[in-house]
Amino acid sequence: MKNILLVDDDKDLSQSLANLFDTDKFNFQFLEDGSEVSRFVKEHNDIDLVMLDVNLPSMSGLEVLKEIKQVRDELPVIVISGFVSTENAIEAMREGAFEYLTKPFEIDKLISTVSKACGYSTRNRSVDVPLPRQMPAHGVGEIVGQSPEIVEIAKMIGQVAKTDAAVLIFGESGTGKELVAQAIHRNSKRRSNSFLSVNCAALHETLLESELFGHEKGAFTGAYFKRIGKFEQANKGTLFLDEIGDMSMLTQSKLLRVLQEQCFERVGGNESINVDVRIIAATNKSLVQAMKEGSFRVDLFYRLKVFSIYIPPLRERKSDIPILVEHFIKKYTSQMDQQTKTVSPKAMQQLMKYNWPGNVRELENNVHTALVMSKSDTLNPEDFPVVNEDTNKLSIDLNDLQEDYTESFRKIVEPVMPRLIANSPGQVFHFLESAFERAVIASCLKQFDGNQVKTSEALGISRNTLRDRISRYSIY
Repeated sequence: MKNILLVDDDKDLSQSLANLFDTDKFNFQFLEDGSEVSRFVKEHNDIDLVMLDVNLPSMSGLEVLKEIKQVRDELPVIVISGFVSTENAIEAMREGAFEYLTKPFEIDKLISTVSKACGYSTRNRSVDVPLPRQMPAHGVGEIVGQSPEIVEIAKMIGQVAKTDAAVLIFGESGTGKELVAQAIHRNSKRRSNSFLSVNCAALHETLLESELFGHEKGAFTGAYFKRIGKFEQANKGTLFLDEIGDMSMLTQSKLLRVLQEQCFERVGGNESINVDVRIIAATNKSLVQAMKEGSFRVDLFYRLKVFSIYIPPLRERKSDIPILVEHFIKKYTSQMDQQTKTVSPKAMQQLMKYNWPGNVRELENNVHTALVMSKSDTLNPEDFPVVNEDTNKLSIDLNDLQEDYTESFRKIVEPVMPRLIANSPGQVFHFLESAFERAVIASCLKQFDGNQVKTSEALGISRNTLRDRISRYSIY
């Protein structure tokens, strides 16, 4: 039988939760105040698991978690919360929580998590693990949202921030990959040192090498002075490499050496420079496809992908839109020294309908524009550029068009074409082609409940091709 300590000041909820479990396998004990937990854990060595509410009398659940880890570091703790907080999720996982769950619980997930945690406790009870150095709490910055996807990302941030592991972040442009990288750094032991970022797609190969590794005076035409690169500047800190998929093969090989040996030479120099830098990389491309095409090194991919985080596009987590809109309104009204404003129900309805190809960045831009344009205390549909484009009223009537869908597709693309050209010059066709292919495959998979055999048959493509596209477009 597994002994579980449940700490919550809501007696009825505690008993209801305990009633979900088999009394022949699980024995629950209850406390209502966090100040009693540390002493109880010391006196009862047979406790297999602690379930801990965040909001407790006298002290917070996160403070109690730290005390438990000082007394018995191997004891698994499940942190539970009545409201979603990405900051609490990050801190809980960083401080060693086994899991972070929010109410109301999914019963199957709750039972499964408790069972796994109790098994974890049994396996590790006799292991002597050194106590970790406790770190002060740090905020999560501008990672805003309450969707299950964002909570999972917050938990992963807290988990990986405790380590020095390389992290590879996947996601479309505008989803917030750099914000995730910054959150990892802020919650790591390197947080008192530099966080620097480099956009690998913005610089030519020679300039990128100089940006990363620095150069000696006279190394190339125009190198009038010695330059210290980002690796040296970020020593003991974190270096964020955005759009890593656009890095040349030559620069990739030099980056691989730094990851393997933690040393490099400046461009035009022969002195080996040792550094201690954590690498976080990000891409909006499929590196799996790039490796197949020979444009990305396999060995570098696995060096970077020690831990990976996928950020879903905004269209797949629309429940976050209202809280993001509120966040951006507060941000920009404060900057512009304005009174805060509200969003009309009709405007919010239109924002929720829109698919946001530019993701959170596009939403932020629209809120900022609306605040500048609005002349009242309420933001209305006409204040938002995406609503003015009237794209939300467009649809495809396949019945009227029979086999020719060209006109309906043209009606969808034409109003947004100026913005596509402005945002993605030279890549509009590639963007639309890949977006359409991804949308068709994702919709068909949803139609068949993820069954790849039926999906490939309906689309008329092989299963190998389907699996390749699922990997290329990160369809989950």
